[in-house]
Amino acid sequence: MRECGMPVDFLTKARVQRYARYGEDPTTKQLTRYFHLDESDRELIKFRRGDHNKLGFAIQLCTVRFLGAFLSNPIEVPDTVVRYLAAQLGVDPGTSTAYAERAQTHREHAIRARWLTRTADMLAAN
Repeated sequence: MRECGMPVDFLTKARVQRYARYGEDPTTKQLTRYFHLDESDRELIKFRRGDHNKLGFAIQLCTVRFLGAFLSNPIEVPDTVVRYLAAQLGVDPGTSTAYAERAQTHREHAIRARWLTRTADMLAAN
């Protein structure tokens, strides 16, 4: 059995179904820890064209921090996450639906976010 692009034979069916998914809304503490956009995040986000891409990139970046994986549908996140990030960016939370329209953008953003998180992990290890 393969799902989410990784071997999952060792997982129970229930764990496979929960992998790379939000089980419930993040707590306030989790929002603060994993979904806060610092200056370096904002610097990267500002280069995305359109509010929907800024919000979508922020969602992907913070989702991989929180879950440790990317979602197959990058906007399949709790409304609390969308609202929290949209408020920080000063954009309409409703723009996230437009982000879902172009799969190529999701892939490009996921590649960029993956590279950024790996670089940050390597720097933290030194």
